[in-house]
Amino acid sequence: MQALRYFFSEAGESLWRNRRAASLSMMTIAAGLFVLGFFLMINANLQRIVGHWGDAAELAIYVRDDAKPEEVATIQEMITKSGLASSVEFFSKDDARREFVKDFPDLASAAANLENNPFPASFAVRLNPQAQSATGAIDNMVTTFSGVAGVADVRYDRTWIARLNAVIRVIRGVGLVIVLLMALASALTVANVVRLTAMARSAEIEIMQLVGAPFAYIRGPFIAEGIIQGGMGALASVVLLLVTFAAIRARFGPALADTVGLTGVAFVPTQLLLLLVVGGMALGCLGGFVVARTVR
Repeated sequence: MQALRYFFSEAGESLWRNRRAASLSMMTIAAGLFVLGFFLMINANLQRIVGHWGDAAELAIYVRDDAKPEEVATIQEMITKSGLASSVEFFSKDDARREFVKDFPDLASAAANLENNPFPASFAVRLNPQAQSATGAIDNMVTTFSGVAGVADVRYDRTWIARLNAVIRVIRGVGLVIVLLMALASALTVANVVRLTAMARSAEIEIMQLVGAPFAYIRGPFIAEGIIQGGMGALASVVLLLVTFAAIRARFGPALADTVGLTGVAFVPTQLLLLLVVGGMALGCLGGFVVARTVR
């Protein structure tokens, strides 16, 4: 315990003497961890959006305007017998117009003034959980209904959701590379600041070696210095994340909720915030350890 007190007291005095360089190091760590935390927050909300849209995904079967009543009845019977639908709802052309007006009230007058109703009748098919996990069965269903008499088109929401997931995976990969580069830059910055301290204390270190001081007492303050820099930078990044999240929620929260159908914007879980702080301290410890190893 006494050794730890010595390590951190020496590290604190050293950081105060080199406070400008130490501040730069802390800001670098804070920036890197802020990018990581912001990326995690965006990723979590994107996953919520995709999951919400995936749960609400429907198979839409559009009916031709000249479809006969028996053809419409056949389509509904095929949907029921497929075993893939949990619910089926039929929208007539007038129902489709009313739904459009409800979803786009700004265009209500334009839709009401149309001489001919351009909106097709359709079946909205909500698939059961077994069907949603059986991609091949859904593809076969889409292919089958595309060739049925009276069907104008078949659309499945999960097709574009799958494409959106692919785009998110690419963004996640690029973000991970950026975060790793910033983590490396943070560790190198800490190492450089600690190295400056080691150079400034070179005479003191030589005296300690001459009197037989253990290497742990010589190297310990450098590692503690790195831990302090990493921890302070991580705490700064958490505060910056909280401020940014509050600003985004106040400015764009209601609009985003109305647009994507979520109740609000989610913040990074507390466990991840703790991991950010621990990760910052680990980066600082790594930078301090690299320099401490060079002290002989």
